[in-house]
Amino acid sequence: MTHDALLSAQGIDKSFFGVKVLDGVDFSLRGGEIHALLGENGAGKSTLVKILTGAYRRDAGAMWLDGQEVEPRSVAEAQALGIGTVYQEVNLLDNLTVAENLYLGRQPRRMGMIDRRRMRGDAATLLARYGVGADPDETLAHYPVAVRQIIAIARAVDLSGKVLFLDEPTASLDAREVQALFTVLRQLRAQGLGIVIITHFLDQVYQIADRVTVLRNGRMVGSRAIAELPRRDLVAMMLGRELAEATAHRGSGATQPDTPAAFLFEGYGKRGSIAPFDLDIRPGEVVGIAGLLGSGRTETARLMFGIDRPDSGQAAVDGQPVTLHSPQDAIGHGFGMCPEERKTDGIVGDLSVRQNIVLALQASRGWARPIPRREADALAERYIKALDIRPPDPNRPIKFLSGGNQQKAILARWLATDPRLLILDEPTRGIDIGAHAEIINLIEKLREDGMALVVISSEIEELVAFSTRVIVLSDRHHVRELRGAEITAEAIVEAMAVPGDAA
Repeated sequence: MTHDALLSAQGIDKSFFGVKVLDGVDFSLRGGEIHALLGENGAGKSTLVKILTGAYRRDAGAMWLDGQEVEPRSVAEAQALGIGTVYQEVNLLDNLTVAENLYLGRQPRRMGMIDRRRMRGDAATLLARYGVGADPDETLAHYPVAVRQIIAIARAVDLSGKVLFLDEPTASLDAREVQALFTVLRQLRAQGLGIVIITHFLDQVYQIADRVTVLRNGRMVGSRAIAELPRRDLVAMMLGRELAEATAHRGSGATQPDTPAAFLFEGYGKRGSIAPFDLDIRPGEVVGIAGLLGSGRTETARLMFGIDRPDSGQAAVDGQPVTLHSPQDAIGHGFGMCPEERKTDGIVGDLSVRQNIVLALQASRGWARPIPRREADALAERYIKALDIRPPDPNRPIKFLSGGNQQKAILARWLATDPRLLILDEPTRGIDIGAHAEIINLIEKLREDGMALVVISSEIEELVAFSTRVIVLSDRHHVRELRGAEITAEAIVEAMAVPGDAA
């Protein structure tokens, strides 16, 4: 136990279905501090928070609050102890009034009836304390996300009053709203509250946090005072790599910079998603996209593929302006995209491997012109063989394939459309070593055959190995472009540590 801690935990273990997601994690939070909890996807942040807030039961370890050992068995028990939580998706009811949301489940009563007059008065006092000019009698749906976030915090603190956990509290806020939220958090810190923030925005960590704890692969990497932790060292902690690590660069034999760009994006951006960027892509090159989670990697891909609409800039293909307001627009111009979330955004689990492979080609032709079964069979057979999809059964529901074989089937889907530009978002995440190597080799072969590729990866060694250029993102800004001999693991990590607004 950490004796000066308001909340502390030691040796926290948690497994799901035999897979260990937390392994001996220690954590401590002091009163009157804002503590950032960081880590990439799968690091164990959310699981740790759910254990500390009573949503999950730990398998091993111990937890103390105010020096007393506690074991909350539910969120309600944790709240009663003084531990509150506000999730990214604010857990309030839009159809109820502000006052009803603040006091839901604990309404003041008079003679057995809800005392609405007192509830409105208490709500007005509470809102004034946080500088929120909301009307207690107005429905919550009337107010923007930032106001709802502060109302949720006010409720959680009023319910609990010692510890507050915030899960991605700024994900949907603009810069002005972030500052308004931070003003509230500083006020709560001054009152002695212990606050834990889960976030991916490093600029905000350095702006608001006193300390930071980093988790990686279910283990605690370390806990440091933010004033003593350079951004470069924090990035290295999150990625788990020493900056001196060297990796051979093999992507140098591709298209030369004087080759005309086939795909061009100028001043392309979307407010609240990704700052305007310039990007040109040539046939026969792999443009790697590097950055921490939340840096804007997937947002860049979604914008390029027309899933999100830009509010600035223009795009061109072969020198001609194009409009990319939908994936159908992008497919029509020769784009393909394999999404990061394979199971939710990629495969259609109940359809067969064959049906999944021909899906994009069918969409490009239009549903009024169904692909003949013979042609579909031939395409499926061709790509099952070419990519070694196992088992080689086109009729098998794709949900029964391994992650690596599902990924290869999604790649086959887009290769069947004969794309000129293929965008791959984390193509090797969550797959076995054999499939991993096959996909890396496929990327290099497609480049050698003249295809243009944009590959997003959190695996820096991969980007160093196959990229002809690497674009580095930080805090939703494109901050640096690396070419040739500049492409090293050290240079990529150094660039990740640059604040986005310094680009």
